Amino acid sequence: MRLLALTLCLIVTCQMISAENDIDTRRKQLNELVSEYWEYSLRQSPIFASFIGDKRYNDQLDSQSEESIKRDAAMKRAYLAKFQAISTAGFPQQEMLNRELEIRDIQRDLGYFDLNLWQIPVSQVDGIHIDLPQLVSVLAFESVKDYTDYISRLHQIPRLFDETVSNMRLGMANGMMPPKFLLERVVEQSNGIASAAPDKSPFAEPFQKFPEAFSDADKTRLKAEGIAAIQNEVSPAYAKFTAFVKNDYVPSGRSEVGIWALPNGDAIYKFMVRQSTTTDVEPEKIHQIGLQQVAEIEEQMQAVAKKLGYKDFKGLAAAIAADQKLHGRSREQILDLYRRYINQMKPKLPTLFGRLPKADVIVLPVESFRENDAPDAQYVPGTPDGSRPGHVMVNTSNPQKRSLIDVEATAYHEGVPGHHLQGTIAQEDSSLPPFRQHAFWGAYIEGWALYSERLGKEAGFYQDPYQEYGRLESEMWRAIRLVVDTGLHYKHWTRDQVVQYFHDHSAIDEVSVQSETNRYISWPGQALSYKMGQLQILDLRAKAQKELGASFDIRGFHDQIIDSGALPLDILAAQIDGWIAQKKAPVATK
Repeated sequence: MRLLALTLCLIVTCQMISAENDIDTRRKQLNELVSEYWEYSLRQSPIFASFIGDKRYNDQLDSQSEESIKRDAAMKRAYLAKFQAISTAGFPQQEMLNRELEIRDIQRDLGYFDLNLWQIPVSQVDGIHIDLPQLVSVLAFESVKDYTDYISRLHQIPRLFDETVSNMRLGMANGMMPPKFLLERVVEQSNGIASAAPDKSPFAEPFQKFPEAFSDADKTRLKAEGIAAIQNEVSPAYAKFTAFVKNDYVPSGRSEVGIWALPNGDAIYKFMVRQSTTTDVEPEKIHQIGLQQVAEIEEQMQAVAKKLGYKDFKGLAAAIAADQKLHGRSREQILDLYRRYINQMKPKLPTLFGRLPKADVIVLPVESFRENDAPDAQYVPGTPDGSRPGHVMVNTSNPQKRSLIDVEATAYHEGVPGHHLQGTIAQEDSSLPPFRQHAFWGAYIEGWALYSERLGKEAGFYQDPYQEYGRLESEMWRAIRLVVDTGLHYKHWTRDQVVQYFHDHSAIDEVSVQSETNRYISWPGQALSYKMGQLQILDLRAKAQKELGASFDIRGFHDQIIDSGALPLDILAAQIDGWIAQKKAPVATK
């Protein structure tokens, strides 16, 4: 009997060791696959690698040829199968999450490919004609190699334009076309760069000032090579692209503004809604949520209007529109306001968060070549090593026509505690694999930034009632987006209907209304991410407060929201549920 018992014990022990070894093998397999796919992604997109501060591919540009796009899709399908084949039974929770996020990320990319969205590669808010010059603001120009790598990229720009035009021609043949009236803006944008003198081109900016340590010979040589590349290759490529868009592409543009007009347009919008919101909520439901949110926020705006002595928010809106003191005076004044609000928030952060970012954030103006179509402000992440701080890029065009009442809310949204705090904490977390440090899930990222606007009120700000009204109007803006984005692409609204809805329910200035309406037309679904994400975070917070009662800690809640990097909303909800359960669990005693 003793021998039998010993034999059974040995068998059980061996099985346990075998199981542990199996888990270790599968964990190693997953971690190696995560690293392998990350390196593949960087090689596939040298521009993205540069954007996150990886200089290994700084002398290269992406390939956008049809062949390379199809080859990339095939590689992604192969990687998807490899991730799906790995069982995560017994894995630590974060490693299980790594696999799930990789699968979702690849499926998202394949969705864009399968729906032929790569055949619509340019619009007035996106595309190589405006993306490439923005590299100047994110690249480091510290060494001679940095400059020679950049010049190498200048030489490759004609090739990238030719590949992009080929994809656009394919889209023309397949009916995958943007609206005609927006493409006319692309002509203006591209022509503005094509017609600039070589030394005045946005591409020439790095050659206007060199590090002092450079020799005079290097400065002279690099500037001559760079300006020559712009004159002989970059500017002609832009001119050729401008002519194609003007003469061939614009005439083929679609007349309807909604994406429903594209072949398989309804399926495209359903996909884009799902990717933007990371939920399965249907467009009709989102539309109704938007209508409800607009009504609720309108009541709050009415209350502020009456506090300021006006009958309703329409009267306040008219007064704001006529009051030049509530509009910009100069470009620099607008930048200074953003800096002021960001700086006043920084000392308050420790009361809201247990973990804070190390890297700083700076405020810069949007580049002149794209300011007419750029949003009021946007965030450009810094590098993980902190060598490049995060940038809040502010649109300072037409300052006298820009209302200032929403600047405070936007500063918190784009800077701290919004995009900069969330994104930088993710980048600085060495426990996360790189793909999660730089993950982008729109509903989470934009939802957090919109939620952050309210945190400014909790921190004691918006003391000026006009700025409080501006905060509400900013939130109204995002609620309106739920209505008008689904209106355009699901309910077949016209552009005029969108503009009128904005005017009926807000006092957002005309410049912003026009540019934002065009943005929703060219970027279906993206505008849904803000409010849908914010509502989820608010719901999770209310749930945590209700279930935890007096033990609820706002700093702990915020750290739980942020500490895993950007996540799809369903995964975020599961994570908060786990945190709540852990906090409620009785403490074990000896």
